[in-house]
Amino acid sequence: MTRQALAGALADEGRRRVFAAVVLGAADPAEVAERAGLPPREVVTALRRLTDVGLLTDADGAYAVDEARLRDLARTPRPARPAEAPAETVLRTFVRDDVLVGLPAQRGRRRIVLEHIARRSFAPDTAYPERAVNDALRPWCASGGSDHVTLRRYLVDELLLTRDRGVYRRP
Repeated sequence: MTRQALAGALADEGRRRVFAAVVLGAADPAEVAERAGLPPREVVTALRRLTDVGLLTDADGAYAVDEARLRDLARTPRPARPAEAPAETVLRTFVRDDVLVGLPAQRGRRRIVLEHIARRSFAPDTAYPERAVNDALRPWCASGGSDHVTLRRYLVDELLLTRDRGVYRRP
């Protein structure tokens, strides 16, 4: 069983109550229903699910916690996550579903976010009137993390967009 399966098995309040009743000594479905304060049908369903995922054992209708299985789960090491590039961490923090949730205060991080927005919003060496730039930047600001005018100013300040007579280009 994975940790996700364990969390899924105990995500439902009814299953948690059934599991707690068994942990506290209730062995048969009627006793579990009484201690958990749940209808017998819901208890039987929860017992079946908890047994299927390996949290409980069923010996001829007498339920018990599979303590050995729980110990094994507690000892199972977490799988190593591959190291992320710092830019990925910054983008995951400040950009969600192509919407800017906040603009980093630190210049290096802000530059990473702005480069991402410029690459995703503007083709290189293409002329954009100011209205088109504003229209391209507004969706990034949908969550209120910033406004399109501030974003446009930062893109120009960081030389990610150039401005000449009201026409913008991504170099």
